Amino acid sequence: MRVVIIGGGIMGCASALALAERGVHVTVLERAIPGAEASSAAAGILGAQAELHEPGPLVDIFIKSRSLYPDWVSKLTNGSARSVGYVRSGVMRLARTEQEHATLARVAEWQRALGLSVEHLDRQAAREVEPSLSDAIGSALYFRDDAQVEPPLLLRALVSALARAGVETRSGSMVKKIAVSGGRATGVELDDGALSADAVVLAAGSWSALVPGAPARALAVKPVRGQVVQLEQRSCALKTIVMSSSTYVVPRGDGRLICGATTEHVGFHKDVTVAGLSSLLEGAMSVVPSLASASFVTAWSNFRPFVGTALPLVGATEIPGLFLATGHHRNGILLAPWTGLAVADAITSSAPLA
Repeated sequence: MRVVIIGGGIMGCASALALAERGVHVTVLERAIPGAEASSAAAGILGAQAELHEPGPLVDIFIKSRSLYPDWVSKLTNGSARSVGYVRSGVMRLARTEQEHATLARVAEWQRALGLSVEHLDRQAAREVEPSLSDAIGSALYFRDDAQVEPPLLLRALVSALARAGVETRSGSMVKKIAVSGGRATGVELDDGALSADAVVLAAGSWSALVPGAPARALAVKPVRGQVVQLEQRSCALKTIVMSSSTYVVPRGDGRLICGATTEHVGFHKDVTVAGLSSLLEGAMSVVPSLASASFVTAWSNFRPFVGTALPLVGATEIPGLFLATGHHRNGILLAPWTGLAVADAITSSAPLA
C-alpha cells in the first residue's frame, strides 16, 4: 500500500509513523520544512484533563492519547524522554471569581464520577503546591497526571523517527490538487508532476481548506492565531503549569517560562502585536506576580486549525481513499499519538472514524 500525506506537521508525521510501522509505504509532502510551522510554535501542554470542560466524546480521546505518550516518546527518543522535554509536571486550573469557583467544582465532580484523578484545592492548599500564586487566586483544580513536552524538540525526534522507519519526506512540495478518478482519491498533482497513491491523508492544519480538492468537511477549517511569549527568570519557583481563564504559564524547569496564548480570528496574519503581548504579560503577572521581574526573551505566533466542533476531523471522508487528520485546534500536541493510530486504523481497515 502507498499513502501520500499532505502536511508535515505533527499530525502528518504521527500518521506517517503509525502507517510505516504497519508496513505501508508513506510519502509526506510539506511545502516548507516538516515540523517547522504551527506544530513547533505550540506550548506543548498535555492537558488531557485541564482542557476538558464538560463530559462528552472528547474525554476518552484525550485520556487515551495522554496514556499513549510515555511509550510514544520513548519510541521516538530511544528511551530518553527528557530529550523532548516530556515531564509529568501537572496542571492547575485557577479560579478567582465565584463563577469560576463554581465551574471548577462542577468539573471536579464529573471528572471524579468518571474515575479521573483530580484535586480540588482551596486557597491555602493551592499555595502549598505553588507558593508564587497571586493572592487573588481563591481555589484551583490540580491535575497531577497532565504533562508537557517541548514541541520543537518533539518534532525533531518525530522527523528523525520517520527517517529510521523509511518514510519519504519531501520539503518544498506544493500540492496543486488532490487527484480523484472514478470517484476515488488516487494521489496528488504537484507542480512538478503527479504522485499516485492508494490513499491520501489531508493533514495540512490551518491550511487544509486551501488544498484544491479538499473534501467538504475540511472546508470548515479556519486559522486561529495564537501569540506566545517566552520569559526567563532564574529564581523561578514555579513547577506546575498554571492556567487561568485568560492565560497559561508553562515552566520548562530551567528558568524558561512560556506564556500564552491569544485566540484571534484574523485570517493568515502571523503578526506579533503590541496588544497581544500586553494581554499575555498582564495575564501572566496577574497569576504569578513575581513574573514582573522576569526577562523578556522572545515572542512568536502561528495558527491553530479551528473547525467549531468538539471533535477534530480524523478518519475517512465521503471520498473513498481520502482521509483527514486536521482540526485539532489547541490540542494538537496532546492528540498526536491517538491521531496517528486512528488514521492508520482508518486506512488499513477503511472504516470511518471521528
